[in-house]
Amino acid sequence: MADPTENDLNALDITDAEALEMNAISHPLVPDPAPDANDDLVQVDGTADGVVFVTINRPRKKNAFDAATIAALHETFETLGGADNVRVVFIRGAGGTFSAGADLGWMRDAAGWSESDNRDDAMMLAKMLKALHDIPALTVALVEGAAMGGGAGIVCACDMAVAVEGTRFAFSEVKLGLIPATIAPYVIEAVGARRAKQLFLTANIFDADYAAHAGIIDMVLPEGSMDEFVSMLTDSLTQNAPGAMGEAKRLVNDLAGESIDRGLMEDTARRIAKARVSKEGQEGVLAFLEKRSPSWAE
Repeated sequence: MADPTENDLNALDITDAEALEMNAISHPLVPDPAPDANDDLVQVDGTADGVVFVTINRPRKKNAFDAATIAALHETFETLGGADNVRVVFIRGAGGTFSAGADLGWMRDAAGWSESDNRDDAMMLAKMLKALHDIPALTVALVEGAAMGGGAGIVCACDMAVAVEGTRFAFSEVKLGLIPATIAPYVIEAVGARRAKQLFLTANIFDADYAAHAGIIDMVLPEGSMDEFVSMLTDSLTQNAPGAMGEAKRLVNDLAGESIDRGLMEDTARRIAKARVSKEGQEGVLAFLEKRSPSWAE
């Protein structure tokens, strides 16, 4: 077969705009989505009310994640972190399983890498989890089937999580001679240091009831009731001001673990004063006094 000519090669050229369109996250709330995310691995759907669904889309692999999936999730979470008017982000897995954790093929490859290469690879997971943790909107994990290892770490990095009856969880890294390092800050934040030691060192599989007892999830739902829960929560959240929700979340993140001293008191006073004179604060109070719905709830 003859070598391709220069004209043949030029025929494959695409513009920057065409490349952006081919690779963009399908997100209705962001006009210029991140260009590097992979729609095949992560699906994003949203509504005009600021309700977004992020679906890990590797059902044949039980939504186990590899480097490409982590990169796609990172891009998605960073995009949502900068999006306006998002109230809630639901995270779920396709095909009835939340996530089986790390992909076996990816783990097999990593075993042959240098320590430096493994550190760089682990930083991608750490950055993805931090981007999820920092999304201003309420983040909610909708857990079905199983959430193992890093999958359970994603659950803990969310602000809220629910699971259907029969869902299984585990932090099984020590069975493989590994440690749950990158997910540890979020697990410890969710369950506390003592409980995290027990979960990490036993590596036992546990059910949704124990996950609720431990603080990993907030509620166990009967089979088939996930849609009802989502509807109930979204109906409630659409009454709330999106900007105020983001500031309230930032308030918790900034104040957790801080000593209540003069500096903290001045910081909280400054924050509420800023909220009172903000556009949302003025509209919310005025709407309450006029006995009408505020603009964001109409």
